[in-house]
Amino acid sequence: MTVTAVRFEHHDVALGIGTGTPRLSWQVRTDDPDWSQTAYEVELNGSATVRVESAEQVLVPWPFEPLPSRTRATVRVRVGGEWSEPATVETGLLRTEDWSARFISPRTIGGIGQRAPILTRSVELRPGIVSARLYATAHGVYTASINGSRVGDEVLAPGWTSYRHRLRYQTHDVTSLLREGTNDLEFLLGNGWFRGRLGWNGRRALYGDRLALLAQLEVTYADGTTEVIGTDERWSATESRITADDLYDGQRTDLTLSESEVDEVEVVEADLSRLVAPEGPPVRVTEVVPAVRVWPSPSGKTLVDFGQNVVGWVRLRVRDAREVTVRHAEVLEDGELGVRPLRSAKSTDTYVLPGGAETVLEPSLTFHGFRYAEVSGVDDLRAEDLEAVVVHSDLRRTGWFSCSDPDLEKFHENVVWGMRGNFLDVPTDCPQRDERLGWTGDIQVFSPTASFLYDCAGFLRSWLADLAADQHPDGAVPFVIPDVLPGDSPTATAWGDAAVIVPWVLYQRFGDAEVLARQLDSMRGWVDKIASLTTDGVWAGGFQFGDWLDPSAPPDDPFAAKADSDVVATAYLARSAEIVAAGAEALGRDGSKYRTLSDETRAAFAREYVTGSGRVLSDAPTVYAQAIEWALLPTAEQRAVAGRRLADLVRTNGFRIATGFVGTPLIADALTTAGYPELAYRLLLERGCPSWLYPVTMGATTIWERWDSMLPDGSINPGEMTSFNHYALGAVADWMHRTVAGLAPAAPGYRSIVVRPLPDAALTHASARHETPYGAASVAWRRADGKLTLDVVVPPGARAEVHVPGGPVAEVRHGTHSWTVDDPCLSQPRVRTIRELIGSPKWPEAVSLLVSHGLAEDAVDAAHRAGRYLDRPAAELADFLAMKTLSDGSDAKRALEKLLA
Repeated sequence: MTVTAVRFEHHDVALGIGTGTPRLSWQVRTDDPDWSQTAYEVELNGSATVRVESAEQVLVPWPFEPLPSRTRATVRVRVGGEWSEPATVETGLLRTEDWSARFISPRTIGGIGQRAPILTRSVELRPGIVSARLYATAHGVYTASINGSRVGDEVLAPGWTSYRHRLRYQTHDVTSLLREGTNDLEFLLGNGWFRGRLGWNGRRALYGDRLALLAQLEVTYADGTTEVIGTDERWSATESRITADDLYDGQRTDLTLSESEVDEVEVVEADLSRLVAPEGPPVRVTEVVPAVRVWPSPSGKTLVDFGQNVVGWVRLRVRDAREVTVRHAEVLEDGELGVRPLRSAKSTDTYVLPGGAETVLEPSLTFHGFRYAEVSGVDDLRAEDLEAVVVHSDLRRTGWFSCSDPDLEKFHENVVWGMRGNFLDVPTDCPQRDERLGWTGDIQVFSPTASFLYDCAGFLRSWLADLAADQHPDGAVPFVIPDVLPGDSPTATAWGDAAVIVPWVLYQRFGDAEVLARQLDSMRGWVDKIASLTTDGVWAGGFQFGDWLDPSAPPDDPFAAKADSDVVATAYLARSAEIVAAGAEALGRDGSKYRTLSDETRAAFAREYVTGSGRVLSDAPTVYAQAIEWALLPTAEQRAVAGRRLADLVRTNGFRIATGFVGTPLIADALTTAGYPELAYRLLLERGCPSWLYPVTMGATTIWERWDSMLPDGSINPGEMTSFNHYALGAVADWMHRTVAGLAPAAPGYRSIVVRPLPDAALTHASARHETPYGAASVAWRRADGKLTLDVVVPPGARAEVHVPGGPVAEVRHGTHSWTVDDPCLSQPRVRTIRELIGSPKWPEAVSLLVSHGLAEDAVDAAHRAGRYLDRPAAELADFLAMKTLSDGSDAKRALEKLLA
């Protein structure tokens, strides 16, 4: 039995951590099936040891005195066997008084529209350097170097936060870069989010019009003394060869320019109390994707395909070039670069060169969302001369899914790429056009999926701190975080509810109760705000996004959803109030006020929006999904009726998607809860437009913003808002992990796991693996030779309740467990009918077989699908049959027999 993976807070590398009392987590490896932790010991710096009687091993409290600033400590953990390998933590600058440096800015250069400035200083260092730390941040973004060597591997540091309230600084170990004697410090500054364009309205410099640097180099010598070199008036500034830089528009670099004259710097006033240490990993280069094809477009332009929609930039090698321009886009249209979805973002990098020698070109102060590039100014461009440099927050991958359907596997891969592209320091909506903002609604629906795929706990904790900082005094939550939209943002359900739902997801998935404690006032503030807007218990009227991007909405009116916005809003109030109550109770606090509010809102929802039989106002799939999943229907009869109606709507729509941002994450779960998992599968595996797999059939490599961002004829959706990299509609992946594969948390942090796969005849195998806080958990099932085999792995410290399909329910501890049972899918007549007979001349036999088994609803389903493959009159008969059976309660068997006759 060994202890492994000792971590501090949510950091894999705990250098410059922002607390003197970091919580500890660890994992255990053991072959003993009876082992359980009853106590643990923590050793600090090889001397002090504390023993704690506890079974906890995730985010346990720091058991020693708080660490001061700049303190490096080594910890080992033991839970009954040998000590773990040493794990090191080092605190950053925890107090404002620790900073002697001040923000500095060039006096005359580096203004808006001028070349990017470089701030420099040379320092003399004594012999005997033992260690050195560089603490740095900027108004803008920075790249640091010492003696010509790059400091760290961060990109676009310090990242984007609510700068008026919170500004991250980074801690770098620069010991190896320093030397005795003269040392040259150099910082390149760019506009970034601080001074570049933000939003689609052309606004720039929202946080200030001057770039500035704050840097503090602390050098410790062998004699125990420390020398501190901070930014002050002794620094100087010059102009770089970057003549323009913007996150939306790109970067222009002129390598023919000579160095400018030296400019003085001046101290600028700035509030150092805003400075915070990072809670998650920085943005880094995580992958390099080679070009797969170079060819001329119909107009003679040189196009490049990287085979994958990525976020980052193009790195290219040129020979004897004079001016090179690289334009970026996600798709092609009519054989040319499809730039219309970029709106006003130029997304163009330009280089001016002296010619002659071979040169490698790439920007450093911008990023683009693209699969394709158009390159001009290079005569002999070859695929091997180009690669796409992929950048995003360097989150640790924790979740995987596979199955027997290649298109579904590709869809899941697209979800992963969509998250990678949009988790670039903040959870953005899209990474390519003139927007790239932290829309609250998108991450609210996607956070469960994100928390499975990657360890995003620190990343989202930081974003939630910005949300609380930008939240209005009355509790209203801006549409985007950080808040950069003009004017006062009105409240909007599903968007503002991110204040409540995202902290709850982090608690459930990572076991982080502290995030609940830190965000609880913000959570209460939002619910109190929307509760104040209700009349007779329902939230009606006012601005709402509603079920945004319902596929039936016209391209120019994404608000026009079938689901009534008042119904959607009131449902969310009931749900969020319930979560606030549960969050308070999880912290040992009183949640009764919000429990009562949730109960009263449910009652008002049922009174105002639900008929006695169980129909819900607006009769749309989204409102039924909300009502079913969030327990908004008081009686069992109403729940049954709502479930049947939801199933009817899914069938009569031909298993095409009919939900937007709000309904899409819930629809598969609602069908499953209502007892129609086979319909959820049919919906998931549909390939017609609109559907989850339609983009896959069109060659998509990420998740689209619209179900039909590209139309079947290959043209781009005419809507002004059309992105090909938006993760929100990929939220169904969470259902794939929990229900298709069957791996889900049953207690915070996966301390308890529920394994409940629901296999379907459409798949022969499926599996999911997740690196939980306790270690790797996995579920895999496969169907063959009339049997279903289920394999489950539970990590030490966790337990699992396993629901074997068609078999027993088992309580298991850590280890590997397997079951083999009769394949439950073989008892479904749909196996023979839907897969083998529908679409063939024998389709009436399929319908008849279903009827003979008493499966009238499946028969309607089969007849409706069969209609797609028949001539128009027969198809109309199938449609009529479905509508007749589902609308007035006619006997399905009699109607079907009449059709067969």
